[in-house]
Amino acid sequence: MNSDLHAWIFLRGLTRERRHWGGFIGQFQHALSGSRVVALDLPGNGRLYQQCSPVRVQDLVAHCRAQLALRGIEPPYGLLAMSLGAMVAAAWADAHPQEVAANVLINTSMRPFSAFYQRLRPPNYGALLRLAMLGAAPEVWERTVLRMTSNLATDAVLPRWLALRQQCPVSRANALRQLIAAARFRAPAVKPLAPTLVLASEQDHLVSVECSRALARHWQCPLHVHASAGHDLPLDDGHWVADQVREWLMAGSSSSVT
Repeated sequence: MNSDLHAWIFLRGLTRERRHWGGFIGQFQHALSGSRVVALDLPGNGRLYQQCSPVRVQDLVAHCRAQLALRGIEPPYGLLAMSLGAMVAAAWADAHPQEVAANVLINTSMRPFSAFYQRLRPPNYGALLRLAMLGAAPEVWERTVLRMTSNLATDAVLPRWLALRQQCPVSRANALRQLIAAARFRAPAVKPLAPTLVLASEQDHLVSVECSRALARHWQCPLHVHASAGHDLPLDDGHWVADQVREWLMAGSSSSVT
């Protein structure tokens, strides 16, 4: 399966950009020797921070495909994506099955498989609304996001995230539009054709792990759960993520759930 891929396309989640992958890209390329990784920014994030974020996941798919076409990167792709990015990956594989050869979805949540209070755990409602609607000082914003999404990262991450925010600040309007896109997205009832692996964190404090369990159950695809990482699983344990993908590819489209 891996030998058929021209590139792995990495997609991040709400208000995050390609540089938030940090050292994970190197960890992935080490584990999957020879893999080409292309990390994309969604509109409104990263180098595209001045663009307006679409409020439909399908429009995010179209934008990603256009970015790759402009860069001359042809399918088939492997998609590795988390949170909102994983919704984009699911919609992409469903709408353009000939382009996606493998799909790795990390800590995502999708209607109609999960309730709203599982898709965004209630203790986070107030903090996210304050950030999106009222704004906050950059350090408060990034420290809040780090607290909600990571269980294992050290405070050394915060200065790097602050620097990214200073260079490419995500607007409150775009943060809200991304929340709307995530909230309204509805997953395909049947799993797309691409072999799919679901990875999740048992101790995710932003999105309930039950969302990944429900998705894997409905789509009948393998699910591997990390015992202690937070929502940003590649940040908390990138080696584990890379190893799960490598072993899954080596085993083929196994249906095991662990």
